[in-house]
Amino acid sequence: MTTARDLAIVALDVPPGRSVEQGDLSLALAGAEVLDLVAAGAITVEDDRIVPAPETATGDRLLDEATAALVRQEPYETVEDWLWRRGRELATAYVDDLEKVGLTSRPRGRRFPLLSARTVPVDSPARSAAQERRASGEPVFAALASAAGIEDKNAEFEEDLGGETVTTVLAAVGDAVMELEAVRQRRAIESAAFDNIWRGGV
Repeated sequence: MTTARDLAIVALDVPPGRSVEQGDLSLALAGAEVLDLVAAGAITVEDDRIVPAPETATGDRLLDEATAALVRQEPYETVEDWLWRRGRELATAYVDDLEKVGLTSRPRGRRFPLLSARTVPVDSPARSAAQERRASGEPVFAALASAAGIEDKNAEFEEDLGGETVTTVLAAVGDAVMELEAVRQRRAIESAAFDNIWRGGV
């Protein structure tokens, strides 16, 4: 399993009371794909730009989609631009793919069988491996999980995260998640102000 798939599985495995924002998860998944593609030899990251290698199959459907989506003309794409472009609806794509391959299910209610509960991982070696990876405290995975909101976002990771490429990718993910949160807060303030005016407030 890839880092991105492991991240998607543990995101679905959080307790019902914990909220994982789809946008945050999508950005973290796009960052995880960059690291997966580096590991597969499909790209290198030079400064902050994603430099593709000759296109080859990775053996993973969504990673192959990511490879096909790479910008292959200089000056190439920055990691930040990739996160926003590739990350659009990426969480949904991973959830759908996990369901297609039988790694998740949607339990149906007894009284209303047409209404499905949230997607949950089924017991499988893939789920066990993803949970073991989360429990191990692997710094890179923990940082991605934190950015996605699976773990405490205030956690600090002082360990060596694996070199300049990993640091560049994780920093870009963190910045993108912060930018997305700022957009949410601005929209919430604007919405509250509009509601106040609509109700005749000051």
